[in-house]
Amino acid sequence: MKKLLYISIAAIALTSCQPEFNDPVDEQGFYSSGDADFSNFVAVGNSLTAGYADGALYLNGQQNSFPSMLAIQFKHVGGGDFTQPLVNDNFGGLLANGNQITDNRRVIVLGTDGSQTPEILDGTPTTDISNVLEGPFNNMGVPGSKIFHLVANGYGNIANLELGAANPYFVRMASTTDASIIEDAASQNPTFFSLWIGNNDILSYATSGGIGVDQSGNLDPTTYGENDITDPNVFAKVYNDLLTALTNGGAKGVVANIPNVTTIPYFTTVPYNAIPLDAQTAGVVNQAYAQYNGGLLQAQSFGLITAEEVAQRTIQFSAGQNAVVILDEDLTDLTGINPGLTNMRQATAEDLLPLTTSSILGTLADPNNPQSIIGVAVPLTDGQALTATEIEMVTNAQTAYNTTIEALATQYDLAFVDVEALMNQLANGGISFDGGNITNTFATGGAFSLDGVHPTQRGYAVIANQIINAINEKYNATIPALNPGAYPTIFVK
Repeated sequence: MKKLLYISIAAIALTSCQPEFNDPVDEQGFYSSGDADFSNFVAVGNSLTAGYADGALYLNGQQNSFPSMLAIQFKHVGGGDFTQPLVNDNFGGLLANGNQITDNRRVIVLGTDGSQTPEILDGTPTTDISNVLEGPFNNMGVPGSKIFHLVANGYGNIANLELGAANPYFVRMASTTDASIIEDAASQNPTFFSLWIGNNDILSYATSGGIGVDQSGNLDPTTYGENDITDPNVFAKVYNDLLTALTNGGAKGVVANIPNVTTIPYFTTVPYNAIPLDAQTAGVVNQAYAQYNGGLLQAQSFGLITAEEVAQRTIQFSAGQNAVVILDEDLTDLTGINPGLTNMRQATAEDLLPLTTSSILGTLADPNNPQSIIGVAVPLTDGQALTATEIEMVTNAQTAYNTTIEALATQYDLAFVDVEALMNQLANGGISFDGGNITNTFATGGAFSLDGVHPTQRGYAVIANQIINAINEKYNATIPALNPGAYPTIFVK
């Protein structure tokens, strides 16, 4: 049986050039900083602030990070220099004392064979974190950081890497081994700041397929696992602490909320019904599942599960597109009475399949067994699907985070950017700009890079414009907007 799902990228007319700016000289004094001072702009956040895209932090992406874009526009209204902890190359990945420690290398599209499929860019990373850069840096975006990481002392200590208590991206830019991200940011005495944090506090749980813990009620972030959801109470306390530090010298700023994971291509690209079968094959598969379906009815007769759960778990294929078979830990565990009654069911439209499953659906779990087709005879594991129950946990946390962000923006009298609404707009028809339109469609939509999570440089430009709009409205400024069409989307080799 051939691979059931193969993501290809066709008819892409893209550019990898750097943007050119032709903004008019402000001879008439049209541009104004309004009530804000942009002379020392500091951006705080995670990978989205750093300019991460296509699965990596690479030089071109950093140079066109949204804070860098903002800084260029701020120069029209008295903005100063903007420094970033630039990596050495466009490959991604990091070294430590000459040894590779991360394999987060850049994804590109190879267009020479006509299939235009995503591939890892060939090349050897050259950015060594043991070569600590001399700051300070206006861009304090640290990929991988959650909100409580921003206040963690020693998060930039290379000795803490093996303990999981440090971040390699912060190691190469921290002022001292004991510094925290927020300390390094606040010590620069910014006159204006941006804060966009919280995505990773739910995203790592979501992208792991819900392998983690809903941390509701847990106020100690030091006990969190890598993929756990940050407790909303912890989020609220730390967010307030961050704003206290950033506004201590009278700085004004802009904050952004968290988009819903259901709007990013990482979760919207692979359909739940990704299994195409003809009638004959469907009949063979149904015969193989007959014993499992019969066992469910027997369990119902013993009062172990309800009729509703039997219907939910019954597996049935037909000619055409079929739902993928997944494991679901929230189903009643029947393996104690019958090891064959695994906690599995077919996915529904309410479940989400991560982008990474596109490479395994329809392949064989056992190369020597032609029947071991993943998604058909072999269910996707818990980490390869996000169930409706898990999505609800993510959404509840996101809603709580966003409530906090907007409330504190009001309390501290800051500009507020509704990125959630922006992403919803991308998912529902897209956003138009002078010369085009971008959507959240994977690869071809223009808004998202090839990791399905981070925007393209064009997508970041659209976000930057939204930020500029919020700043202009809040602080009576007239900062000029960007032309998103001047920025590239994905790279085709």
